[in-house]
Amino acid sequence: QVQLEESGGGLVQAGGSLRLSCTASGRTLATVGWFRQAPGKEREFVAAITRSGDRTYYADSVKGRFTGSRDDAKNTGYLQLNSLKPEDTAVYFCAAGWEGGSYYLRQQYTYWGQGTQVTVSS
Repeated sequence: QVQLEESGGGLVQAGGSLRLSCTASGRTLATVGWFRQAPGKEREFVAAITRSGDRTYYADSVKGRFTGSRDDAKNTGYLQLNSLKPEDTAVYFCAAGWEGGSYYLRQQYTYWGQGTQVTVSS
């Protein structure tokens, strides 16, 4: 069993930055997925960082603006959000327990955090 706790969300103006954290307990964090869900929309893939940290994957909408990383000593994954836009406003979730296959599909992840709100004002 893995427990995930996100932090780092908040209210920021367009063009600003935030860094989200996802700390795991109960098991060593392997592949970390990041998803987001805006009101009235489906939860969508944002980024994934592989266990070794040598590969990262991003949704087209965030490429060049968001960066995933990890600190295995802290059992924590990070998502740096730069050049934020109002359309980035959503609850951001981290996910773990990737079961193989596509990193982009939420069904491939077993464990989820409670989410952290990111609000970008124009």
